[in-house]
Amino acid sequence: MAGLRIHEDRLDATLDGGDADLALAVVTATKPDFYKQAPVVAAARDRGFPCFVLHTGQHYDDVLGHGLVEYGIDDAIAVDLGVRGGLSEKTAQVTTRVAEIAAHLDEHYPETTILPLVHGDTHAAGVVPQAWAFATNQYAAHNEAGLRGMAPSFDAYTADDVDAAAFVRDQWEGEWSLDRSEPFPEQYDTFVGSAACLYHFAPVDLNRDHLTREGYPAAVGDDERIPVVGNSVVDAIELKADTGGGESIFDVYPALETRDDWLRVDVHRRANLLPDRFRAIVDCVIRLVEAGYNVNFVELHATGTALDEYGLREKIERLAADNDNFLFTGLWKRHAHVYEFFRSGQCFAALTDSGSVQEELNHIRETRCLTARFNTDRPETVMDANTNLLVPPVSGESMAELVEYAFTDDATRDRLGSGPRLYGENVGTEIVRYFENLDDPATFEWSHDRAAFDVGDTAFEYL
Repeated sequence: MAGLRIHEDRLDATLDGGDADLALAVVTATKPDFYKQAPVVAAARDRGFPCFVLHTGQHYDDVLGHGLVEYGIDDAIAVDLGVRGGLSEKTAQVTTRVAEIAAHLDEHYPETTILPLVHGDTHAAGVVPQAWAFATNQYAAHNEAGLRGMAPSFDAYTADDVDAAAFVRDQWEGEWSLDRSEPFPEQYDTFVGSAACLYHFAPVDLNRDHLTREGYPAAVGDDERIPVVGNSVVDAIELKADTGGGESIFDVYPALETRDDWLRVDVHRRANLLPDRFRAIVDCVIRLVEAGYNVNFVELHATGTALDEYGLREKIERLAADNDNFLFTGLWKRHAHVYEFFRSGQCFAALTDSGSVQEELNHIRETRCLTARFNTDRPETVMDANTNLLVPPVSGESMAELVEYAFTDDATRDRLGSGPRLYGENVGTEIVRYFENLDDPATFEWSHDRAAFDVGDTAFEYL
């Protein structure tokens, strides 16, 4: 079993031998963290702001962990918690190992304030701030804070039928409401992460509204606590805007270049691995292939497990063998390849349950976004930008009908590809600049602190 590993040389260099006043511990755990946190690390390097990567170690193999190398932050890892196992095991290991590293930092760098910066709704976003708070009596910061699930009306959608035009209209023009049931555990993690953070970097105003409604202060004194900075995914996209003359995705999969208007399908959320939902998604894929659409079905680890568990692998492999318009691939190792394909003009749409893809395709207009979920924690991409549509996995037939409507209805095609970009630019720099401008960074606050009452020393080290 892996264990906690501290790279003392990297830590000492980052913290200037203990002379740094404030340093960011940028937390990474899974693939989305690598490319969304990398812009913060890059901005800190450019601006000379103390910053190191605290990696949980969850994604460590050559494919899942490649993003650390691809985005150039592998050499910034000063702490690797080395966690392994299921949710409960990883939660327990993160809790105990964060306590170990906190004690180490306090012993060797007592004059430096270390502020963990977690990201989004990954499990680390929920567990690391809690572990840090319990170990140090200090709170953390949250990049991509305030993600909350929302859903539209389903009046035009029944178990047996969908009125595609009406359902699209309801999504783009109707009322939305909070739906905190999914995705799991991501919705749990983003709520818990908020609770143990003082600084919340919101992608859009809606995320800030969620947080203020839940009681998080927009500002304390002169310090804004929920700045709307955009989403660092836009920085990641621009970092990989040019493949640099290296291997192209069309070298890896030449079939992608021989056909136009591909539908790229990737699903991995636990809810979509439920038997009926997953069978609906697979049935949708089969229907679309048989109708002549070009479909690339990407097998993520969770997808592969579900294909085997439900006895569907042979059916998918036979579909690939019998149809030139169906490409069944493994996980694409390089994230730049995904962006290259999305920008190429060869991919019409992505059918996905990924939150990041919903954000990415708001920025990349050549590919439309269709989200295989009943709700989304990026509802702004649907109801504000109209660059996304929900395609709930009720049945293969209804899903295929909605996908075909998006392909064939000219107004829907155009609207999906032309909405406003929501997520700003230079977000990593905005986050680092925020901390540069803090005169006296807080790490914990009581109510009397926020109300500006001076009741003396607020430390409680005796606890």
